[in-house]
This record gives sequence, C-alpha cells and structure tokens, in this order.
Amino acid sequence: QMCIRDRVSTQSTWGIKKQKKIIILEMDQIDTNQPISTGTTIMAVVYDNGVLIGADSRTSSGSVVVDRFADKIDYLHERIFCLRTGSAADTQFVARVVRYYLSMHAVELGDLPQVKTAATVARKYLYDYKDHLQAGMIIGGWDPQNGPQIFEIPLGGTVLPTKVALSGSGSTYIYGYVDANFRENFTYEEARQFVLNGVNLALSRDGHSGGYVRLLNITKDGYSREVIEPKDQPYK
Repeated sequence: QMCIRDRVSTQSTWGIKKQKKIIILEMDQIDTNQPISTGTTIMAVVYDNGVLIGADSRTSSGSVVVDRFADKIDYLHERIFCLRTGSAADTQFVARVVRYYLSMHAVELGDLPQVKTAATVARKYLYDYKDHLQAGMIIGGWDPQNGPQIFEIPLGGTVLPTKVALSGSGSTYIYGYVDANFRENFTYEEARQFVLNGVNLALSRDGHSGGYVRLLNITKDGYSREVIEPKDQPYK
C-alpha cells in the first residue's frame, strides 16, 4: 500500500564486495496525521453449540500498513469477546470500558454476565459519543441464560441481534458469499470453514485487509484460538 522504491547498491571495501539494499519511502505520499485504523474484515456466526468469530490482522494509517499482525479480537469476559472495526484507539477504549464493567458485574452476580449486557454497555458509549468515536463492534459469546449469541453494533450505536454478522471495509466483497452459504445450525466444522472462507475471500479483494486470519471458537466449555497463516489460507 505504501509507495516504496528499492535500490541495490554494490560497493567494494578491501576487495570485498558488499551489497546494501536501500529502501526509500516516498514521504510526500504518506499522511502522518491519519488516525490508526483497523480497515478490516471481521465476521461472526452462531452455530449449533457456540459462536465462531474471525478477523484479519492488518492495521493501517492512511495508505501505510502499520501492523501486519494486529489482534482485532478482544477479550471481554470468560465467554464474551468482541471484534473491532474503525479507529483502533476508539475501539480499544470502548473494549477496555466494557471489560472493566463486566468484571465488576460478574462479581455482583456471582455468575457469568450475559452477552447482551456487554452489547448494551458498548452501545451506550458508541451512541452517547457517536459524534466523537469512529468505532463499530461485533460482540459474540455464550451465557447460561441464552446460549450462543451475536450482537452487531455499527457506527452510531444501534444494537442488532443476529445469527451472522460481518463488518469492515472487506465485508462489502463477501455479502453475496454469506447470503449464498449461510444457514442456521452449522456444525463446528461447517462454521469454521464458512468464516475462514469468508474472511479469506475478503482479504483477496480488499486492499485494507490482509495478513493472517484469526479464528476464535466460544462454547459453554470455554474458548479456543486459531491463527491461519497466509500460506495455509484457501484463497491466495
């Protein structure tokens, strides 16, 4: 994404030739005032026993990729996680507030908090400060009262309970794929392949998405993470 010019120079020192690769950045094409943004692809689906969520790993500032291995899946509580899209600083702040609130709320309850509680707290901040925050979230998890759930919270703070959610710059490329392939009551293997294919298809089309694909599986028994390297992704 960044305009880079490579030059290889060869110089002789005491009869020994050394090669030096010089990378010149075209600084006039980089806007250093651009906020760090998770121009991204995030996706989540409810399957028969849990929630499967996925995200890419690229973070950018304007046209510059500043992090190729970013983690856009944030821990909120033992069985509740969120996916972040928008300004990295804004989404990290909201996730931190929700995490703090849920930890206190769980102590008061003496039990696991509900997924919709996490979505409600996030909605409050995203709605009350919608003129100041550039942040969207997908919150997914499992609780004893309602089982596996997903809530999508786009810019502005609307809360949308759903069975499948996707967001970010790459999501526009895969709505057709999702409409054609989604169905309720996926098995774990089907849900994993559905999310992996969706995120990877977006990566192959969207210049602001890229890198690794992170997957997270949430069930009543806990959660497990998986990272798929570019060489192991189905679409190159």
